[in-house]
Amino acid sequence: MLLSPYATTGDRLRLGLLLLWCGLTLIFLVVPIFVPVPLSFNGGSFFTFPLAGVSTRWYAEVLGTERWRAAIGNSLLIGSGATVLATILGTLTAIGLSDPKFPARRFVVPLLISPLIVPVVVTAVGTYLFYARIGLANTYAGIILAHTVLASPFVVVTVGASLSGFDRNLMRATSILGAKPLTGFLRVMLPLILPGVLSGAAFAFVTSFDEVVVVQFLANAQQRTLPLEMFTGLREQLSPAITAAATLMMGLSILLLIVANLLARRSRQAGAPAE
Repeated sequence: MLLSPYATTGDRLRLGLLLLWCGLTLIFLVVPIFVPVPLSFNGGSFFTFPLAGVSTRWYAEVLGTERWRAAIGNSLLIGSGATVLATILGTLTAIGLSDPKFPARRFVVPLLISPLIVPVVVTAVGTYLFYARIGLANTYAGIILAHTVLASPFVVVTVGASLSGFDRNLMRATSILGAKPLTGFLRVMLPLILPGVLSGAAFAFVTSFDEVVVVQFLANAQQRTLPLEMFTGLREQLSPAITAAATLMMGLSILLLIVANLLARRSRQAGAPAE
């Protein structure tokens, strides 16, 4: 934020107060998120400040205990499956919605992004009641499909933003040159919108990896994900291992979100018209 050389003292004071307020707001939002980080290195067996000592024993427990390792494996399996499905379905949906001739577009878009608006517990209850009738409850396939529903809107939004700067005349040119639609998509459209697709995939994985409500309704004891294992541990046995798991999960989520933002920025730059 730059001030004009002719800015008055009042303008500078208002800018300083605005920056101070923004800084305090960021501290208020961010500090609670990072509280588990120092607790995860606590050498004691309880959540205490100051720390009883510095140790990595809780990371060793999370990464070395079968219960935690199974939960991490389940999260990666479910997250990867949901990401693949959400990326494919979301990309195809965004391509279809980007066509101005798509019928009932203004009604379809709110329907597609409704999982972002409807409370997750409502989605979880409805999904469980539906899955119980068709035999998908307590299955990996059912959880992956449910997470695909939650993650797909992020892919639709990010890929749709990439397609806003895509020139559809390029696809017409490929058709004129004799290329099949699939060939034109793979060799022309996909490379141009790939940053948006990868960004949507990163958001989809984070959405699935961090989700706990739907899994709590659909998973059995052998299908617990890392967030569900942490939630169960908070109710049954308080242990600093939960803070170590939270730190690992938070680190992965932050890394993926940074990658997603970088890819989204690259996508916007690629889609910006050249001057």
